[in-house]
Order: sequence, then structure tokens, then C-alpha cells
Amino acid sequence: MKTRTHDMTEEPDLRHSTGTGPTAKLRPVYQNLMPPCNHACPAGENIQAWMSLVHEKRYEEAWQTILADNPLPGVHGRVCYHPCETSCNRDQVDAAVSVHQVERFLGDMAIKENWSPRIIKAPSGKRVLIVGAGPSGLSAAYHLRRLGHEVEIRDAGPVAGGMLHFGIPAYRLPRQVLRDEIARIEKMGVVITLNHNVIDLELERRDGNFDAVFVAIGAHLSKKINIPAREAGKILDAVSFLRNVSLGEQPNIGRRVAIYGGGNTALDAARTAKRLGAEEALIIYRRDQDNMPAHPEELSDALDEGVKFNWLRTINAIDGETITVEKMELDENGRPQPSGEIEQLSADALILALGQQSDTQLLTNLPGIKFDKDGTVQVADNMMTGCPGVFAGGDMVPSERTVTVATGHGKKAANNIDQFIRGCITQQNNSAKPASKEIAHLEDLRIWFYSQAEQSKQPSAPLATRENNFEEVLGALTTQQAHYEASRCYSCGNCFECDGCFGACPEQAIIKLGTGKFYQIDYSKCTGCSACTLQCPTAAIHMTNNTV
Repeated sequence: MKTRTHDMTEEPDLRHSTGTGPTAKLRPVYQNLMPPCNHACPAGENIQAWMSLVHEKRYEEAWQTILADNPLPGVHGRVCYHPCETSCNRDQVDAAVSVHQVERFLGDMAIKENWSPRIIKAPSGKRVLIVGAGPSGLSAAYHLRRLGHEVEIRDAGPVAGGMLHFGIPAYRLPRQVLRDEIARIEKMGVVITLNHNVIDLELERRDGNFDAVFVAIGAHLSKKINIPAREAGKILDAVSFLRNVSLGEQPNIGRRVAIYGGGNTALDAARTAKRLGAEEALIIYRRDQDNMPAHPEELSDALDEGVKFNWLRTINAIDGETITVEKMELDENGRPQPSGEIEQLSADALILALGQQSDTQLLTNLPGIKFDKDGTVQVADNMMTGCPGVFAGGDMVPSERTVTVATGHGKKAANNIDQFIRGCITQQNNSAKPASKEIAHLEDLRIWFYSQAEQSKQPSAPLATRENNFEEVLGALTTQQAHYEASRCYSCGNCFECDGCFGACPEQAIIKLGTGKFYQIDYSKCTGCSACTLQCPTAAIHMTNNTV
């Protein structure tokens, strides 16, 4: 299942020689389509290319291919919600290729083997300041360093990683994996300064002689909500709760804990509470399960671990350990509406998980910067704010708030910062958008070529062993399993030299150029019969109008 790495659309000179070909109304051409997994990846990974290399057992090359887009494969293989798999054509047949498991396999192998990323450009002498050591800041720093620039990250926290460290529990992301992948970025020459709260951004930019700035402050501030409280009990916000636990503290939450919210942070808080000894962790959420924003896999794990749910409920008041909730009803549009029916619940602690926002105070005094109503920072297509040379990304700009989206922002910002400090971008709105590419859909493929092959089951720790500890829940694939998963890839839209076209052509018009060089068409022999396209499993050959 070799993925083509060069353009096969060049037309050979043979088309003008004698034969039946020029009289045909249609003729075949080789042309790549966009694999749906690649298209869905917020980090812009060339998933199909590195999956092909895994299939060929060229593991370090596969890892380097990931690193062209994403410096944290060991992290992403664990915490990304893998939209690539949701988009995978194979998901409509038996089960998606388990991309996240193979990515994790490569990330862990790189740590074990101590592989090093490549710096692709010579030193530029330019300096870039990054504020925030979360996924977006780390991604930008890595890509800028690869492009030859000096980079310093300044972060207010005591540990690098941002919400990767403080917002994602260790049972999902072991801290050693995170530390190892950050250390690799530091070894490239990126300087990370911790416990440094940037207050005056312009002053730090000027004093540090930085040519550009990327601000990537994560959403560390919990949103506030006014709940009438006659006598307030123990009320915590989820972000602070998870942060304190990640720093080794043991919050006193009691035996019964209620969590208010329906996102992934709420589930993390509930599962963490169970690990801290809570006998009951109850999530209160105003919508039903079908409309819960948390990822289905996280919900499934929470249910397995005994987290309880009180659907269609909203908190009206708190009186000590008594929580008054109102039952909600869904209207014709599926939106929750109050019913007037009141219930009372008991809890020793209430954890609020109602969303987060970024502290953008350091940008308010800079000229030209604008904010949306929700406090996020407006940026142009090239990630630059209204202040020249100041870029922003991650949770603090309008977007979906996921680790992979933030990582993609870091890469995109780095590429545009590189252009800016080299003098190729002078205004905030002049970065060229890449041309869109047609996506290879399932109906374009000849799936009869492929056999049924079920997805590898990811191992997980037994439920009984998850209590009172933060050991990683999900396990890793073996080398054999990772290779098997790679073999399940359809290589959608890209030739892998199966010789189907070569064998199907009745006129012997297909010429094999050798392994890795693919094919050429002798148009002097081609009759436009389309036998080659009907045999191509990946939709890498297309019939087009014969303009000769």
C-alpha cells in the first residue's frame, strides 16, 4: 500500500505518436486525490503517507513524516479524539483504521529509540517569543526552530505543557511521555522559561529583541455562574481541581461529589474524583446523553468506572450540602426547557465544569487588536492579530478547543511568522490559502479489492485496577498489531503500485517505471476503454476529455 510521493499528472510525449488513442473521446490520467483522513486532521498530518511507511516497516521515516506537521505524536496518540478515524472510508465498511493507536506506537518507539527531529533550514538570526507552553505554543516553537529561528517560550506555570499537564489527567496522558516529548523540543534549542508571567508584551518583545510574537495562552480560567447559595458548601472549579491534582495535591472532596457540566472536562473531573476516593461521582447536565458535548469514548469510560449521570437537570440553588435542581424537558427543537419540577440532591462537594476562557489581559493595550464578544482574539487567516508581528492561536482564538486544533494553529502560525520575519508578509491578510483538493470518497474506490479486516482492539486496564491510582488506562499496540493496522489502510486516492491498471489494459498502454516510480501511459496505444480506472482500487486514475 505504497503512497505516491510525487505528482503523476505529467503527460508523456508518447501521446502524439500513431495509434488508436487520439481518436478516443476520453483518456486516463494519474492524479492524486485527498485522503479523507488527511483532510480531517486539524494538525494537517499526512496520515496516509506515514501509515504507508509503517506498512513498509520504515518506522523512523514514518515518525519523521508525522513530525513534519506534529511534534507530539506520543501525546496525540493518546489525547486526540481522532476525527481522522471518523472520516476514514473504512469506517463505513467494517471499522476505521486505528490511526491514533499507530501514531501512539510511533511516538513511544521514538522515545524508546531516542530519535531526533530534523532542522530543515540554516540559522536565520531571527528571534521569536512565544507566550504559553501548551500544545499550540510548543508546536509553534518546534516548527519555528526547524525553520532556523531562535525561539523562547515564556510560561506562567511551574511546568511546561499547559493544559496537557494541568487539564488532562495522568490516566489519559502519562506525565513521562509528555516530559519526554517536550524535552526533545528543548534539545533542538528551544528555550522554555517557566514561572514567568508576561504582563507587558510590548516591553518583553522590545527588551528581548524579538522579531515576532506568538501568544498561545490556553483557556485556564473557569467560566463563572451565579447560583443562589443560602449556605455555600464546598464548591470548586474543574480547572483548578484538575490542576491541583496534577501538582500532587489531594483535595478534600468528601464521599459524594457532584459535577456540573457535560464536556470532557466534566468527565475528567468525575473520573479523577473517583480515583481520589469518592464513593459517588454524579454529573449533573441540562441536556440528554445524545446532546452531550463530551467525546463518546470518554463517556463510555466514565460509565465503566461507575460515574453516574443526572440528565436534563439544572442547578437552581445550593444550601450547604443540599443542591436544588430543576428537571428540564426537551422542546420540539431538542433544546432543554424548565419544567418547574424540583428535586434535591446531596453532595459533599460541587465541581463546576461549565467551560473555560483565556486571560487575554496582556493584549488589551496593544494597538489594533480586536476581541469577539466571548473574549477570544480576532486573527486573520495567517494567524496575525491586528497588531503587526503579533500572532495568536490555540484556545484564545475562535475555534474548536482541542489539543490537535491548537497544534495545527501552532504550525500554521509558525509558517506565517517565518514568512513575516523574512519579509514575505507585510500585512495581516495577505497569506495565500492552499488550493483545495478533491477528496476521495468511498464510492470512488473499488473496495472489492480489499478483504474484510477488523480493527485491532486497544488493550485497557481492568476496572478493578483503576481505583485509587492514576496509572494509564489504555494500552499500546504491539509492533505486529501496528503493522496490521497500517495494512488496513485503503490508500484512498493514491496509487500504491498494485499493478491493477497494468494487468487490466488490453492494449498494453501502461508502462511500469519501476518500484517507487509508478506508471506512465502510452497514449498512442490507449483506446480510452477505461479498463484501468475500473481496476484501480484507490481512485488514483481518472478518465478525462481527450484534448489531443
